[in-house]
Amino acid sequence: MSNEAPDLASLRSELTGPSENISEDIKTILTSIRQISPTIVEIKQGNADILRRLASIEMHLSDLDGQLAAAEMKIESLTSDVVDLRNRLDDQENKAWRNNVRILGFPEGVEQGNPTRFLGETLPTLLKLPEGTELSMEWAHRSLATRPAPGQRPHPFIVKLLHFSMKELLLKSVRELGILDWEGHRILFFPDLSKALQDRRRLFLPVKKILREKKVKYGLFYPATLQITYRGETTAFGTAEK
Repeated sequence: MSNEAPDLASLRSELTGPSENISEDIKTILTSIRQISPTIVEIKQGNADILRRLASIEMHLSDLDGQLAAAEMKIESLTSDVVDLRNRLDDQENKAWRNNVRILGFPEGVEQGNPTRFLGETLPTLLKLPEGTELSMEWAHRSLATRPAPGQRPHPFIVKLLHFSMKELLLKSVRELGILDWEGHRILFFPDLSKALQDRRRLFLPVKKILREKKVKYGLFYPATLQITYRGETTAFGTAEK
């Protein structure tokens, strides 16, 4: 009997000891949970606040996207209007210069202060115009710029003729005569066009060179239309790419 008592006591100790430890562990865990709970609540509240802010930011970004799209459409519309107005202004400018001719090559000062008289006397002979041809110039002057230094290219004459037909006659005579020489100076004639239109027409130069080499008949018409006649068929092109 004496030997059994300690064994029972030991067994009770083994059975009751862990339970007490588990209870203490559970109490510790519950205490920790109670301490953590307020923090979890704060985190949830913080997350909810962040979500509200994100939703507000998304709405704001959506509004900004709409405003940006509207602004881009407005810019495209304004750009189109500016291009249209620029083209109209350029067209009006060139129509106002429709009867003008630009003449390059005459040395500075040969007009002796009277370009209209000088050109009226010189051009008929230079261009071999029919005797008695009246140029009917409204005015003539050098281009407005600082007088060039000796050795530099002289300023061109700009001539406004009263009749478009006279301008066409002068340019036709130039084409037929080819190279024009006046007292050792090469004289060139061009329509008086705006820089924008000159740039558009200049794009046709490589094409015109090829057409001349192949002896294909062509003509460049106002404002910038290349008309080609090949094998009896005439085709017009508005751009050099075409």
